Amino acid sequence: MNCFVELGWELVRFQPKLSVFADLEAHLAGFADVDLVWVPCFRQRDVAAASRWARGKKIPIVFDPLISAFDKQVYERQKFAAKSAKGKRLLRWEQDCFARADWLIADTQEHAAYFYRQHGFPLERICVLPVSAEEGLFSRQRKPANEVPQALFFGTFIGLQGATYIAEAAALYRGPACRLTFLGTGPDRAVCEAIMRRTNNPLIHVAFEEWVPLQELPARIAGADVCLGVFGVGEKTNRVIPNKVYQALACDRPVITMQAEAYPQALREDNAGLLWVPPGDPAAIAKRLAEAFSGEPLGGAAPGVAYAAYATHFSNQKIRQELSGLLQRLL
Repeated sequence: MNCFVELGWELVRFQPKLSVFADLEAHLAGFADVDLVWVPCFRQRDVAAASRWARGKKIPIVFDPLISAFDKQVYERQKFAAKSAKGKRLLRWEQDCFARADWLIADTQEHAAYFYRQHGFPLERICVLPVSAEEGLFSRQRKPANEVPQALFFGTFIGLQGATYIAEAAALYRGPACRLTFLGTGPDRAVCEAIMRRTNNPLIHVAFEEWVPLQELPARIAGADVCLGVFGVGEKTNRVIPNKVYQALACDRPVITMQAEAYPQALREDNAGLLWVPPGDPAAIAKRLAEAFSGEPLGGAAPGVAYAAYATHFSNQKIRQELSGLLQRLL
């Protein structure tokens, strides 16, 4: 939304009280001189009414789902099977939501391909905009002067993040003495704590801390020498780039994370700020940590490399460029 403002657009924010009657509510509100309707992430329920209102005004509608409700309920949460009655009904409903939009937004090329394969939305009408980072908060930081190198994992401890693989890596770590901090709470945290209670490795000191306000997170990232991304297995992990990766790279911190096809090809071909490991592989995580803390860090861990990767592929400027191109096609 900040990019819209920077491109000279005026934003009118509208949050309906009832999604099913949102077009009527918008009509009564008397919005005038609207050129585009943008339905933001997670608001599948608003698309039908938004499309009715937009069609009446003969203006385009863009939907930015971020994630698929079908994918989340069926494959991530596993609430019901894809072929079950509920699964089929949810898929048909979401396919209808997507079909009502003139353009769809995807955060990665792999998500765009998924929306095409699973939902039948035309690839030529999907615009890829990276999630990026809040650059007012997350900006390039100096390399910390830690006597003992520090690694930071921060997140919600859901299965996709694969925090348990990091915990298992602690027993396999054979590098210089270091600190590893788990920051946050979530379903897998108790499992990680249990793994660490069984682990006796004097080379790595592990601490668990509660989540901090977003405004304090950049300082925590700045205090780390390397950050840890996601390591889960499954198709979805191959389609996403998590917020934590954008935020760490924006702070010029290298990130050890699983190599996924969601990342641009240029980044997948080397260690440009992203130190790759296979998914679900504690031994590979332990090895990467040891390499990053060896005293002769990989090129991807050198100062400036992580930020350069962010600036080139994921920055707010990159979003502005892509968004500007989309708007020119729409209007």
